[in-house]
Order: sequence, then C-alpha cells, then structure tokens
Amino acid sequence: MALNTTALAAALLFAHGQTTERTVVAATRLGRVLGVAVKVLPQWDELIIKLDGSLVSQTAPARPLGVDMGRVLAVTTVIDQICDGTLPSAASKSALESAGSLPPASTPRFALFAAVGAASLGVIFGTLDAVNLLLIAASAAIGALVRRWLSGFSNNPLVQPLCAALVAGAVAAAAGRFRLSDATTLIAFCPCMVLVPGPHILNGAIDLARTRIALGITRLAYAGVIVLLICAGGLFGFTAAGGTLAMARPAPPVPLIVDVIAAGSAVASFGTFFSMPWRLLPFPIAVGMLAHAARWTAISAGVGAPIGALVACLLASALTAPVVDRLHLPFAAVAFSAVVSLMPGFFLFNAATGLVELLSIGPGAPVALLTSIAVSGTTALSIIMAMAFGLILPRLLYERLRPFAG
Repeated sequence: MALNTTALAAALLFAHGQTTERTVVAATRLGRVLGVAVKVLPQWDELIIKLDGSLVSQTAPARPLGVDMGRVLAVTTVIDQICDGTLPSAASKSALESAGSLPPASTPRFALFAAVGAASLGVIFGTLDAVNLLLIAASAAIGALVRRWLSGFSNNPLVQPLCAALVAGAVAAAAGRFRLSDATTLIAFCPCMVLVPGPHILNGAIDLARTRIALGITRLAYAGVIVLLICAGGLFGFTAAGGTLAMARPAPPVPLIVDVIAAGSAVASFGTFFSMPWRLLPFPIAVGMLAHAARWTAISAGVGAPIGALVACLLASALTAPVVDRLHLPFAAVAFSAVVSLMPGFFLFNAATGLVELLSIGPGAPVALLTSIAVSGTTALSIIMAMAFGLILPRLLYERLRPFAG
C-alpha cells in the first residue's frame, strides 16, 4: 500500500511537469512518512520505485509530456497533508487520484489567453499596428481552439502544435495575399511562439546539469521534435496558402513601458497554458516584467541579445528559485513563463525560412542568404543556451545552499 501510494504520487508529479529532482525528493519524503525507504529511478516512460536494500519494486508508467501547474500544486498539497498527518493514509490514494485529474484551464480562457499572449509577443517583437495585432490574436485563438478540439480525438502530443502552426502560417499567407498587412512574418511566428515547449527544454537542461544524461537528452529531443514540427507546420501552412517566403529583418525596439507591459501579458497567457491558479499569476507576471526591464536596459546599453537574455534569466531565476517550492509549483514552468518572450522565435523562424528558400534556389543561392541563415541560427542557439544557463545556475545554487527540507 505504501509503495503503491508513493509510486502514484511520483508518477503524477513527473507526468505533469515537476522537475525530476523535486519528484525524487517528494517521493522519498512521502515513502519515509509511510514507513518505507524508497529509491526513485526516473526514466522517460516510467518511474521505478524500489524499496531501499530490497529487490521489491513498483513500476509506475509516466511520461513527462505535459505541464499542469494546478495538478502539481494539488498533488504536492496532498503529499504535505499526508506527511503532516492531517490526511489519513487510507484516503491518500483517492486524494492523489483526484488531484491528478483536475481539469485544465477552460477552453474560453485558453483561447483568450492564447490570443493575448501572441499579440503581446507581437508588440515585443516590434509591431504596434492594430490590424497586425488583431490578425495575430485571431490566428492564435483559432489555433488554441484547434488544439483543444484535437485533444478530444488524439493523445499524441505532436499533432496539436503541428496543426496550430499550420493555422498560423495559413492566416499569415492570407493576410499577405489580401494585402491586410505587410508584417506577414510576425503574423506567422507570433502564434507559433505560444507553442514553444520551454518547460521541456528547461527540464531537460536541468537533468543534464544533474548528470541524468539519458533522461535529459530524451527530454531535449522531445522538445526539439516539437520545435521542428512548429517550424514545419508554419512554413507549410504559409506556402500552401500562397504566401511568399522571405527572411525578415528585426524591428526596432519598442519603448520600455510598452515592452514591460507586453511581457507581463505574455507571462499571464503562459501561466494559463500551464493551468496556473489565478491567485498565483501575479508572482510570475511581476518577475517577468522585472526581467524584461533588465533585458531592455542591458540591450540599450549596447550588449547583444544573448547577453541581454542571460541577464534577464539570471534575475528571473534568482527571484523564482526561493519561491516555487513554497508555492508547490514546478520551477521550469514558472521560470519559463516569466521569460517566454525572450525565446528567439524570430531567429528560429528566419533560419527555417532561409533553409526553405535555399532549397528552392539550389546551387545558385547567393552568399548573403547563406550568411543570413548562419547568423539567425547561431543567434537563436546562443540565446537558448544563455537562457538555459541563466535559469539553471541560480536554481542549482539555491538547492545547493538550501536543500529541500523533507
């Protein structure tokens, strides 16, 4: 009974976005309170819970495919109640099952905040035109509705971002063909940006930093496949609807106050995607706004985008690390929500667009196109690495100095 309860709790945390380390710590703590000393062996598709010093074990199927902060919060609260003695052990399994089956954010809220988040990213990336922002918001809202509709037919986590990206590309191409907007690149990639699997990238990087090499590589591979499908879906939808591919130039930066407000709106939208309770949203919003102000200031001082992202992520992680455990929330989801607008979607989309253009031209492609592809790809990789390092370092230092008291 104790081993089964511990395995269930660990599987729920692992499957819904909690970091591997916090999952192991929570399971070990729960097992100790229930009278069993356990060792948790996490793998991509299952957790093996072994009795320490024994051959007895329990295998719990679990894949870390989703992120649901509401369920992580509920499961962690049940674990605390069991450990504090306020919840009888006999009722622990049913309480955990109820916590793990909480509904996600409602479909209207999901679609609304998808629109808000994509439009906010449009502002951050340089457009203040009302028509552009309405097109971006409408595309993201339609994509969100498509994702929810598809979730009723398929449990495959790759189909939803692919189809939503197809919608974004098609809307952008239609806007260009009907001359509704000249900012077709922004209209295409801003709705795609809300699909980026940031928590999976961050959790994978944390696993690598903790030398869980196989699990970390698998997490990053899963995130990479999603990013590839987002790019492919957006480009295919764009070309299928008659759009003309062309690499875009970065827009001039927006004023600080506009940038900060838009960043806060983007954070709120991603908190909704990850089913964060309303009462907890102000914290990541405040962190995200402060981080964006730091990035804006750093870039205005003359540093490049990667260094600006590093500064912002160091600040966001330093503010988030001491708080997420007290709030019973997964670090990766909260931290990524705070800095989502720093993801180099513009450069990734430009690199993908350039590669498609390169294939269409063939051997006669100009050197300038090759240079643009290399610069966009290198810049995107540099920003992602800077973000991962900036988010991970303060968290690991905090855990080193203040280990979880379980």
